[in-house]
Amino acid sequence: MESYVSFAQVYDLFMDNVPYLKWSEYLLKLLDEQGVQEGIVVDLACGTGKITRELAKAGYDMIGIDQSEDMLRIAQEKEKDSSILYLLQDMRSFELYGTVRAVLTICDSLNYLLKKEEWEAVAKLVKLYLDPGGVWIFDFHTPDYYEALSGEVLAEQREEGSFIWENIYEKESKLHQAELTFFLPIKKEQNLYQKTTEIHSQRAMYLEEVQEILVKAGLIFLEAYSGFEEKKAQGKEERILVICKKEE
Repeated sequence: MESYVSFAQVYDLFMDNVPYLKWSEYLLKLLDEQGVQEGIVVDLACGTGKITRELAKAGYDMIGIDQSEDMLRIAQEKEKDSSILYLLQDMRSFELYGTVRAVLTICDSLNYLLKKEEWEAVAKLVKLYLDPGGVWIFDFHTPDYYEALSGEVLAEQREEGSFIWENIYEKESKLHQAELTFFLPIKKEQNLYQKTTEIHSQRAMYLEEVQEILVKAGLIFLEAYSGFEEKKAQGKEERILVICKKEE
């Protein structure tokens, strides 16, 4: 879980291909379908707060939680009206002052939990802090995603900086390791760059495993979709989005 330290500084720069606006619109649609049109919503593992801000614009009272101080600092810098409450907390042990209408955990953040026991701990906390009938919407990567990515070396060079992303996946343990190396200019005129490397570890999960965890936590599984699409998941997708709820 010790990730997004130095990488936080360039996260938005190199992740600008992620369709956050489209994802936010889809999440708003799902919340509306579940009867959550207003109230407090938690963005658990909110990162730099891109989705958090979009939902705040839609009228929700947003709480953004992340364990990276650097990511939260950037999120707060981008927050214009200070309507969002940001909390520096680990998703495995987060605390709230009361219950909320919904919790969102997006951008495969749950894959950073390397043990099933950690998934179970998060699921139990989410249930604890949900209103009766409250919903939890989250996504995760399956083994198919990491297997397809394994061995690949991705690289990109821009005027603002460059990065190299190396991937290794252990099929037996379902653990994926990404070594991220990025170069940011210190003095462009002298071609001086600072090199930084971070290791990001994630664990792949099957839909069946996730469903078992939700049942064990006392949450009601509602539906699983193929990523951020209106197509129901079959279990072999690379990204799966799940909707579950707390009993009313």
